Amino acid sequence: MQYRELGNTGWKVSSVSMGCWAIGAAWGPVDDRESMAALRRAVELGVNFFDTADVYGDGKSERLVAKVRKETKADMVVATKVGRRLDPHVPAEYNERNLTAHVERCLNNLETDCLDLVQLHCPPTEVYYMREVFDIMDGLVRAGKIRHYGVSVEKVEEAIKASEYPGVQSIQLIYNMFRQRPADLFFGLAQNRNLGIIVRVPLASGLLTGKIKAGTQFAPDDHRAFNRQGEAFDRGETFAGVELESGLKAVEELEQICPQGMTMAQFALRWILEAREVTCTIPGAKRPSQVEDNAAAADAAPLSPEVMQKVRDIYNRYIRDQVHHRW
Repeated sequence: MQYRELGNTGWKVSSVSMGCWAIGAAWGPVDDRESMAALRRAVELGVNFFDTADVYGDGKSERLVAKVRKETKADMVVATKVGRRLDPHVPAEYNERNLTAHVERCLNNLETDCLDLVQLHCPPTEVYYMREVFDIMDGLVRAGKIRHYGVSVEKVEEAIKASEYPGVQSIQLIYNMFRQRPADLFFGLAQNRNLGIIVRVPLASGLLTGKIKAGTQFAPDDHRAFNRQGEAFDRGETFAGVELESGLKAVEELEQICPQGMTMAQFALRWILEAREVTCTIPGAKRPSQVEDNAAAADAAPLSPEVMQKVRDIYNRYIRDQVHHRW
């Protein structure tokens, strides 16, 4: 396992870490015993950064992470997210009373007296222009309820705006072979300001694993079945916003250039890690075997400039016109 510094936090976190949405909800059937086994295996393989949220299974994901931290006594950095519990989810509800209540609920779920990293969970764009929201987060740091905070964004422009606030230590965003715009517009800025970059949806909701085919069926409670057009939340969270048909064509070509000895998942994760500005990527996993496949990408050989250019060419042919202007 390789480790990289997360902004100005002083933490060195595993370059391939673990996203914990899938063990909470919205990814089809899940077995808690298998989820616990996956978390344990991640710890064994040197993963020390776990990303969850208060809405993943209404706190279930946080509670599982807390259980494995208590059981293993591992030195884990746990990031959670708040804000999506708001109903209605509107800028005015991002106030001190609500944010404090959400943080205190996370403290209870994660069985701790201070949260490592709290991220605003894809708030409406207007929130990034409300300085008072970031003042509230600064107050929660001073109160000892959280150590550091960051934001989870949908759009590059939101990341750029959030980076203006001194207290923001990390930006979580979507970046993968099918979502390349952040590297063009944001990574240099993040490096100059020493911001941590946490990459989510690295496998485009499984599309980049090569295991999804045209006839693949998803469970009714899997967002890949119910959110393809953004019916429940931002469309970009599902298959990175790419139409499935063109995505599958692009994957066919990516499979042809996948380096020998790598799985497609490892290829996709290794591609992300070629960007030194990236702190870590957080692929999800519901089984130990998935954790093992993902973690191996951290120690895989670097990709050649020729392969990197071919990935860019495939993106330009099949994907760019769909997503580059949107996020």
